[in-house]
Amino acid sequence: MPSRQHRKQSRRKPRTIRQRTPLYATALLAVVGAGYFVGFGGDNDTGTFGKPASFPGLDGGGSASRQSLELDIPESQEPKPGASPQASEAAAEAAGQPRIPQRGDGEFETVPVKGTARSVGKGAPLRYGVAVEGGLGQNPDGVAREVEAVLADKRGWTSGGKAAFQRVDQPPYDFVVRLASPATTDEICGTYGLDTGGQVNCSGGTDVVVNLRRWMLLTPAYQGRTSMYRALIINHEVGHRLGYGHRGCPGPGRPAPAMMQQIKGLNGCVINAWPYGADGRPIEGPHVE
Repeated sequence: MPSRQHRKQSRRKPRTIRQRTPLYATALLAVVGAGYFVGFGGDNDTGTFGKPASFPGLDGGGSASRQSLELDIPESQEPKPGASPQASEAAAEAAGQPRIPQRGDGEFETVPVKGTARSVGKGAPLRYGVAVEGGLGQNPDGVAREVEAVLADKRGWTSGGKAAFQRVDQPPYDFVVRLASPATTDEICGTYGLDTGGQVNCSGGTDVVVNLRRWMLLTPAYQGRTSMYRALIINHEVGHRLGYGHRGCPGPGRPAPAMMQQIKGLNGCVINAWPYGADGRPIEGPHVE
């Protein structure tokens, strides 16, 4: 297939999703055997498998037990748990929200890189791809541009001097940002033992999975700030991929860390999508166990 075409990857068949599971299961058993568990949980997610070997020494936020899905989203924005896909879509439309398909076609298109892929940040870059599930009504090129802009932003992870990124469209990948339907998100995240409940995102292995529901509906605190909330999603989940764990609010009126589970409440902090401020200083908070 010509390199300029979108490359399709099926994630619908369980066999395709599970074929990498033994590798991660082995890694997970090794971690448990060593007596610690790192990095489970996410902002708008329920988990990640912690530090990759390529980033030794990064602050993983201490040990963290696996967290359950606890969301506080008003009924006006999200349907009640257990509602059928039809009821969910009707509720969203009634509230003036865009219609969110519960399931896509299970086929991911890796978005081609136009021109020469540039590297951002210092040091050897992590190679990442952007893939969009079919049937979502999204423009893959537009999604890739948003992801690329976030990872290249001076307030992003490259500001600390420990991370660099390069978007590519063919393997090997250090991680792939996947925009997926709620049902497909659940299937992929489920292979890592994570329960996303059709609502949130996750990070596991080389998969950084963005739930279309959050990409489109945001959360109450970020209504009207679509670009900002999408930046938070990418920074939070890629932060997990870099090995960072969760943070709490550092104090009333201060910016919420990007690694804070902001979907569960700001606890007095103000919204913020970036791991670093415009002055280059990290936006941090206390470790959350």
